[in-house]
Amino acid sequence: MSRSKLLVYLLRRDLRVADNPILHHLATASEHGFTHLLPVYIFPAHQIEISGFLKDGESSPYPPAKSQVANYWRCGPHRAKFIAEAVWNMRSNLETLGSGLKIRVGNPTDVLQDLLQKFKDSSFAVGGVWMTEELSWEEIQEQKALASLCSAQNVDFKIWKDEKYFVDDRDTGLAGPKDLPDVFTTYRKGQEPLREKPRKVLPQPAKSSLPTLPPDSSIPPQSDPFVSPSTLDDALERLNRPLGDILANCPSLPDQFQSGHGMSGGEVAAWERLRSLAQSGALSAYKDTRNGLVGTDYSTKLSSYLAMGCLTARQIHEELLSLENGTNELYKDAKGYGEGENEGTKGIRFELLWRDYMRLCTAKFGRKLFRLSGFRQDDSYDKKWKTPNKTNAAHNQDPGPEQMAKLLERFETGTTGMGLIDASQRELLLTGYTSNRARQNVASFLSKHLGIDWRFGAEWYEMLLVDYDVSSNWANWQYVAGVGNDPRGDARTFNPVKQAFDYDKDGSFVRMWLPELREIQKLENLFQVWTTDQEELEKCGLLDNVMVTDPVKRIEFNVDRKPKTNRRPFIKRGRGQQRGGRWGNNQYASGHGSGASSEATASDTAAPTSGNDDSHYTTNSGSNWRSSRSNASSPPQGGRGWHNSDPSRGRGFTQNRGYWRPPTGARGDYTGNYQGFPPPHIPRQ
Repeated sequence: MSRSKLLVYLLRRDLRVADNPILHHLATASEHGFTHLLPVYIFPAHQIEISGFLKDGESSPYPPAKSQVANYWRCGPHRAKFIAEAVWNMRSNLETLGSGLKIRVGNPTDVLQDLLQKFKDSSFAVGGVWMTEELSWEEIQEQKALASLCSAQNVDFKIWKDEKYFVDDRDTGLAGPKDLPDVFTTYRKGQEPLREKPRKVLPQPAKSSLPTLPPDSSIPPQSDPFVSPSTLDDALERLNRPLGDILANCPSLPDQFQSGHGMSGGEVAAWERLRSLAQSGALSAYKDTRNGLVGTDYSTKLSSYLAMGCLTARQIHEELLSLENGTNELYKDAKGYGEGENEGTKGIRFELLWRDYMRLCTAKFGRKLFRLSGFRQDDSYDKKWKTPNKTNAAHNQDPGPEQMAKLLERFETGTTGMGLIDASQRELLLTGYTSNRARQNVASFLSKHLGIDWRFGAEWYEMLLVDYDVSSNWANWQYVAGVGNDPRGDARTFNPVKQAFDYDKDGSFVRMWLPELREIQKLENLFQVWTTDQEELEKCGLLDNVMVTDPVKRIEFNVDRKPKTNRRPFIKRGRGQQRGGRWGNNQYASGHGSGASSEATASDTAAPTSGNDDSHYTTNSGSNWRSSRSNASSPPQGGRGWHNSDPSRGRGFTQNRGYWRPPTGARGDYTGNYQGFPPPHIPRQ
């Protein structure tokens, strides 16, 4: 009796039925040779803790899914929930097409080996294993292991290009990742005009057009010692069971708050969000609203869907076209309908391209994505980052590792005494999301003001962000820390007090997430509570609060300045200089019209101008210096810079509209003189 020919489709971050190259091929190709299709999603043991799926009395054959530097969980409760929702929605969508999805847990190679072995004695002959390509280091190792297994079993293994990106890899003009320019502006100019660049979206397969799903009785069950989740609720309970309390002293959720995200995972929810953005006019208004801090509508919040492949960048682009060209009646009452590309829709495309660029950087630099010295440094790198790890700490580190551990705990719980930083940290911890603007400030504060090994921040975000994307997260932390694709390096430092005045103008964001500070009246006190006079502190019950008695950082800041306007001063920059940043869609940008963040489009993507004012930057001592002298030849007392009459010294600051900023071409205090610090071994992604 002839055996049916079965294709196993291993899904990872391609959880959608529309614009899916594998499903499209299977539904439309005249001859692919497969009679049956078995889609499988595996919760990977090295990235998501799966001990909650163990049978009673069993122990896991895998180590805990903890990060390597900080020992955080690789995937926290917020993202675990979003992923599970996306997986169950994918199963529902496949069932609507007449197919289905089997869910497993474990190491992907172990799971596939078990399937191949058990199918040998069945009426199904596994003729192929297909999956879409990922370019991050960990996923590449996984692909190699699966390819080796299939080769040994004489099973065809194929990696498909995943077409979820804005510019298809086949259309970039690059021979390979090694040809990617090190400056985003150069790459962007090579891809413009962006509105004409993406390929057409692939249609959703028609019902019953896919090869048949094998009957349940013929599909091997989950292998021991684990059980497969039976329902979404069951999966969520098992995913959360081993995580426990993320922090011993976790702050409580405020009684009055607005979540910045709050959307469910999955392809259906992704389209609901995208269409809602178009109908409300938010897509056209994106450039004006992207730097918001409170609510769900200040940015697209599409980054989480992009990260899991529930939605593709070119699907977003096609929806933008239907709005701009006036071809979708759903959007006829929306701002910008039929009026062509505007600044908002242009900014979203820019962010989508930035996500592409971060992914290509990952392909180009490989495991350097996780190195302390980053993408751009060589083996002579010797900057001494502070760490709570006694083994890795410099012998003269001040404060010492034990004190650094306590300081890092203050950072995690949002009790540093820096209002904007603490509010963002609590929002992230309690909801799994925080804005691009806040992400930039937090990353700058940890790496620049506190000098802590930036990987602690990157791993903290990996655990907590619902829209975590390996390339966007790690490359953007590098960017802000000064070790990534950024020619200004350490010179870029955000002043979180000034940033709070500029972007939390009435203090609503800080008061929302720091309820103990709600009665503080003056913004300068709210943003640094230690500056509050004793009488008001006593009145508010804050005299003994650690943010008052022991702030981890004190930043001098004068309030005698004009309020920020939306209009940016013209500042001529040298060729190749970068500015601003974005994270997810909201990601870090490398240039105005050049850029780097996470969210739209990318929050693991934001507009390039986000965070680009020169007045965002401070001297390395953390102070925002002001001077009435337009031709000062020396820094103010306590400053560390020189006037740019001597930019060759590479440490200078020059005056711009009353603020001290790095001169054109300056590289900052810490770049250029790295010696003798071997990069850590980080076998990750």
